[in-house]
Amino acid sequence: MRIASFNINGIKARLPRLKEWLEETRPTVACLQEIKTMDEGFPADEFESIGYKAIWHGQKSFNGVAILADGVEPVEIQRGLGIDGPKEGEGEQARYLEAEVNGVRICNLYLPNGNPHPGPKFDYKLAWMQRLRARMQTIWDEEVPAVVLGDFNVIPEDKDVWSVRAMASDALMQPESRDAYRRMLADGWTDAIDTLNPRGGVWTYWDYQAGAWQRDHGFRIDHLLLSPELADRMQAAGVDKEYRGREKASDHTPVWVEISA
Repeated sequence: MRIASFNINGIKARLPRLKEWLEETRPTVACLQEIKTMDEGFPADEFESIGYKAIWHGQKSFNGVAILADGVEPVEIQRGLGIDGPKEGEGEQARYLEAEVNGVRICNLYLPNGNPHPGPKFDYKLAWMQRLRARMQTIWDEEVPAVVLGDFNVIPEDKDVWSVRAMASDALMQPESRDAYRRMLADGWTDAIDTLNPRGGVWTYWDYQAGAWQRDHGFRIDHLLLSPELADRMQAAGVDKEYRGREKASDHTPVWVEISA
């Protein structure tokens, strides 16, 4: 069973690349972030045509998450974490979707970026991470095989970025962001990519600016956190780096974990 995460950066703009990846790698579950479409605009028929069933939580122009499953309908458990956006009266942003697929709890998230730092957006990021950790604790208590995955917008350690100096002032690398992430791991969750790549140097994101892709100036912000019940079944984990180099690609690349049945 391969479970993957892909910040697609606009599902309509990247649909050909997304379908290409799905058909070439055939993940059992594919979690998407930044679909950037309202619910009624989600192209579910396009995925049905290649055998994937989907649930989604959309938002106009920004954010949005979706869970695709090969040949089976994801059973929705929860959407949203019940926390409003940083602007007064904004309401909740479309950043979290949880479902069950083939007996595994899938928790798909697009964590707030937090820039500019400091400010209300950074405060919102930390509050969101606190709410996420509380949800993860509830799932932990249920003792179910679970994976919490997506774009965390956190660079966990210095080994996860091409240049510490270049990103030093960014919200993705602030001590508070890193500490909130470490607290999740300390609760007993396993970072799949880090576990199999302890020396670091694995990137999942390259900016469109300044030739970042061509110069391999990237960093790791897309993560897969496994509960003990799932970590025991991990067989492999990796990054589909080549898809970042294709025409009209997302600025992220897919990450995945394979687990035994």
